[in-house]
Amino acid sequence: MLSIILPEIYLDMHFLRRHFRQHSWWRLVWWLPTVVMVGYTLILAGLHTFAPADVVWLKAYMALFAFTSGPKLFFAVFSLAGYMIKKIFHTTYNYGNVLGIFVAISVVVSYFYACVYGIRQFVVKRVELEFADLPPAFDGYRIVLFSDAHVGSFHGRNKRLLQRDLDSINAQKADMIVFTGDLENLQPSEIKPFVGELSRLSARDGVFSVLGNHDYSFYITADSVVKAANERETQRLERDCGWLLLQNEHRIIRRGADSLVIAGEGNYGGGIFPERCDLHASLSGLRPGAFVVMLQHTPKAWRSDILPHSNVQLTLSGHTHGGQMSLFGLRPTEIHGDPDFGLYEEGNRKLYVTGGIGALVPFRFNMPAEIIVFTLKQKR
Repeated sequence: MLSIILPEIYLDMHFLRRHFRQHSWWRLVWWLPTVVMVGYTLILAGLHTFAPADVVWLKAYMALFAFTSGPKLFFAVFSLAGYMIKKIFHTTYNYGNVLGIFVAISVVVSYFYACVYGIRQFVVKRVELEFADLPPAFDGYRIVLFSDAHVGSFHGRNKRLLQRDLDSINAQKADMIVFTGDLENLQPSEIKPFVGELSRLSARDGVFSVLGNHDYSFYITADSVVKAANERETQRLERDCGWLLLQNEHRIIRRGADSLVIAGEGNYGGGIFPERCDLHASLSGLRPGAFVVMLQHTPKAWRSDILPHSNVQLTLSGHTHGGQMSLFGLRPTEIHGDPDFGLYEEGNRKLYVTGGIGALVPFRFNMPAEIIVFTLKQKR
């Protein structure tokens, strides 16, 4: 609310009153989008869920902010900074106004690009990972990772983007496909129209998945009975897709006398999101020295729980979406210092965090949707 109202007050005091003193109705027209934004914000804040059931309303809100309040906010910040510099150094011109106009226009253009073109960008990354203790029979084993589908956001023509992603996954002819959570936004009903498409995924050793924070009932306001029913329905739908959903458990993949373990935890909350992980249960009964690939939606769990309390060699995660934007190599998800995108290594142990293929709000700037094709190799 402050980012919407304060810039408007600044602009009114420094520009509108001066230039439209004789035409007050122009000021009213100028203020109209801000009044709409304030009302829209109050309506969204009053919802009983984290976001509207129809994500189109959230997309409309973000677009309205990006084309009205957002540019005003950036212009006001730079203009105010220029005004203060002008007063301190007794200059005659506020250069912050010029810079503010440039930044405001850049914000509008960037948002348009990210929502129209950025979400259509897609890459297949190929990553070779070496391990000293990889069983010989799994030298060259290929795993495709995808995450954060948020299928409820694939509306209209954007459905073709999900079909493209799934076709690309199948085209890799991998030994295993893994999904690291957030199949839905809010409700399992979002998944139902896509079960047929999702069930087309196939790999020699199967499709394995875990749940993410959006796959629980964390973002809706309802009694415990409704929430539990929703969670069961989400799990049922994933299994209807032919996926093997791992909930603090593991499976063993065999090649002759050698074996590889695929394990999956429930979501790691970290004090913020649903806390459903149980590392001990996920690895229970495994022999010492087993080679383990762990699926965990939240990458923060790697340093907080997996590294200090297990010998898991490879952890695969999503959750962050890579911040959905990258500017000069910087991502907003880097701020907290936790792993957020790409490969991280501690000795012989590795974590890979994918930017995923979807998002609650379809917006990607220099952070394309991606699938990762891993080839496991023995370190010679």
